Amino acid sequence: MKVRVERKIGDGTLSIETGLLAKQAAGSVLVQYAETVVLCAVADGPPRNAFADFFPLTCDYRERTAAAGKFPGGFLKREGRPTMKETLTARLMDRPIRPMFPSWYYDEVQIQAFVMASDRQTDGDVLAMNAASAALIVSPLPFQGPLGSVRLGHIDGKFVPFPTVEQLEDSDLDLVISGTKDAILMIEGFAREMPEERMLEALEVAHQYVREICDLQIELFNKANVEKRHYEIPPGDGMLDRLKAGFYKELRAAKQTVGKQDRAEAVSAVKKKAAEALINDPNDAVVAHSFSKAWHDMEEVAVRDLILAGTRSDGRDHKTLRAIECAVDLLPRVHGSAMFQRGETQALITVTLGTGRDEQRVDGLIDEYSKKFMLDYNFPSFSVGEVRPIRGPGRREIGHGALAERSVKPILPDPEVFPYTIRVISDILESNGSSSMASVCGATLGLMAAGVPITNPVAGISVGLVKEDNKWTLLTDIIGDEDHFGDMDFKIAGTQNGITGIQLDLKIKGIDAEIIKATLAQSRDARIEILRKMLTAIPRPKPEISPWAPRLLRTHINPEKIGALIGPGGKNIRGIQESTGAVIEVDDDGTVTIAASDGESAQLALAKVEAITASVQVGRIYHGRVTSIKDFGAFVEIVPGKDGLVHISELADGYVNSVAEVCSVGDEMVVKVIAVDEQDRVKLSRKQAMKDQEAPADA
Repeated sequence: MKVRVERKIGDGTLSIETGLLAKQAAGSVLVQYAETVVLCAVADGPPRNAFADFFPLTCDYRERTAAAGKFPGGFLKREGRPTMKETLTARLMDRPIRPMFPSWYYDEVQIQAFVMASDRQTDGDVLAMNAASAALIVSPLPFQGPLGSVRLGHIDGKFVPFPTVEQLEDSDLDLVISGTKDAILMIEGFAREMPEERMLEALEVAHQYVREICDLQIELFNKANVEKRHYEIPPGDGMLDRLKAGFYKELRAAKQTVGKQDRAEAVSAVKKKAAEALINDPNDAVVAHSFSKAWHDMEEVAVRDLILAGTRSDGRDHKTLRAIECAVDLLPRVHGSAMFQRGETQALITVTLGTGRDEQRVDGLIDEYSKKFMLDYNFPSFSVGEVRPIRGPGRREIGHGALAERSVKPILPDPEVFPYTIRVISDILESNGSSSMASVCGATLGLMAAGVPITNPVAGISVGLVKEDNKWTLLTDIIGDEDHFGDMDFKIAGTQNGITGIQLDLKIKGIDAEIIKATLAQSRDARIEILRKMLTAIPRPKPEISPWAPRLLRTHINPEKIGALIGPGGKNIRGIQESTGAVIEVDDDGTVTIAASDGESAQLALAKVEAITASVQVGRIYHGRVTSIKDFGAFVEIVPGKDGLVHISELADGYVNSVAEVCSVGDEMVVKVIAVDEQDRVKLSRKQAMKDQEAPADA
């Protein structure tokens, strides 16, 4: 039976319906806002193996190009591997859903969302997030939702829910949050240096819309008469209690060892001792699995107990940053390089400057566009002392790179000021906590070292949380154990003026406004301290770019002159490129970009472009070339393709008997424009040009 609920939110109506499509799935819904429609279906299956110790949740999001009336690009003409946008959206779906399942639930769950129709203004990503929650709500699975998700813009001082793509271009904020009626679970936002107070207000406004969306899903659940499946909670086997009784104190002491590797070795020694005492038969897989799971749980208890007691594994207090080291210009030949290290997390940055031809073309449901700034994040296995084959970037690497990229982008110069295409690569060479924020800091240093005139340096930091009942503690600059066993990873990047990027991931079912407010304040203090450290390495962007970077010059010409610049069959522009070694790009609006390996070649090419496209000005002196001789005068080419006549009376002061006495075809001649008639015929004078050049400088 088809069931539909709807509610007006912002300028449009959000509707959810179930019961018509994909009825063999455990749960399926169709979500619509404006004229964008997302179909989402949930399926579940048995655990992957008998010893599963994690929740195998898979979220997928795909945009059908037919939804926007388009064909896929490429030769195959069908969708292939997920795009970056699809991968990032799948992560947005996964992050708030995962904490909403019971800790004992290990069945395999797959959520698939497809954009089936698109008005090319309403993004399908947030609709898919709501659809995922709604599909789980109407399924028999033990999902402890509902969850609501909303995108919030900030336009002309007002917060706008579900802004269109067009509205986002004028927005100071692009904020996506997910949460329950009581708390916020996930944040992904980017802003133009928004102050913490205003960001907190934005989160509170967004949460109001989340509550409305949760109410809509509850209404759907009640109308659909869903029957939830009964699950037997597996009983404990007592292994954790035995571990605590015999080895908790030793583990707690080992967890306070300074240094990541030394701490891991100390913990491993205690674990080996415990295994020898509690596992009688090493071949007993059931007992071995039970021990492994119980050991992980005891590690979690030990780390959390230490934090709540005021002791962190590396001896810091809750607000102290680890030691920071910054350096620039580590690598020769590259256009910019930097290193940022915070504790045992190290990012090596390289920067490449390119031309318009290096821009990345991005196609999707919305109109195709190009990117002039790219930040790619790499996480090789040796950064955590592991052995793993090199593959393409995974979801985590794509997500971390996108977070760092959008956090840095607001401080980049306007393309009119700095027309280069910029690519930043962050290679994580050591990792023990928040390598994405190290990438933000390192990228800022690398851009300044490359001579990119950024408007403000930006830094980032991650704040963690341990919460037991009403007692909670925030942790500045979390390390790996605190991330793994803690409840929160709250990353905040920004300048001294405000926030540029914000991302929240939780393992618990939400946090309230009090914790968020305290986190924003604590992260700002840390961010200012990091910025001070960074500026000791390089206080401001270099005044010049690397000698190995291309030289870019930009000029504007009359669009009507584009044809003259290009010439028949591209003859003119090709001739300039061959004679100067420069690369010339011409836009339809008359913008001409010149790229060359050195400044002299770029300037020479610019001069030739301006000579071809310049308008003839009365009173201006030109260095021309005689193209033909007549009895009444000489024709002189003053700019490519434009001749003027020097009458015989204007060749010299005295009487001239014959034009041939003064010049020949091919001679260089200095002439002055004395008139341009209504038919665009140019009259020139050699004798006036010679007088002007001989006149005193102060004349």
